[in-house]
Amino acid sequence: MTTTPTRTAVAAFHVVGLTVRTCNRDEMDPATARIGALWDRFFSQSWERTLPGRGEEGRIFGIYSGYESDEHGAFDVTAGVAVPPPVAPVQGAVQIAVQAGDYLVFHGHGTMPQMVIDAWGEVWRYFAAHPQLPRRFGTDFELYEGPDRVAIHIGIVPDAPRA
Repeated sequence: MTTTPTRTAVAAFHVVGLTVRTCNRDEMDPATARIGALWDRFFSQSWERTLPGRGEEGRIFGIYSGYESDEHGAFDVTAGVAVPPPVAPVQGAVQIAVQAGDYLVFHGHGTMPQMVIDAWGEVWRYFAAHPQLPRRFGTDFELYEGPDRVAIHIGIVPDAPRA
């Protein structure tokens, strides 16, 4: 089911969690995919419960940052939780500052992990059909709204035209 994303302004926030570097090409091959193993490690080691000072009601985020270029280049993925500043270092974890700005929000629901894969498919199709709306490639994020719901936030260039 295709839905039109909503545009929203997001204030900057911080997430602490575990990070891997990957690219979409590697994620298409189970032998080189890293994102699934990242989430397995995050939950098997109970990071969502042990990170100190969790904010945002302990909601879980997947942050995409450190973009090499665009959707074809390498990027970092962080599985984590939002924390209020100041953020003290956590051994074995990284801190990511999510950029403030305009984001398009795509919603997915269903069974994990297929619902996230399907929602990202919607993201890619939408931007392919709307080239006049440039992505920022600064920070993007998945906000897990429950075990079967995700809201994918894609940063867009300031003052980008409405699609």
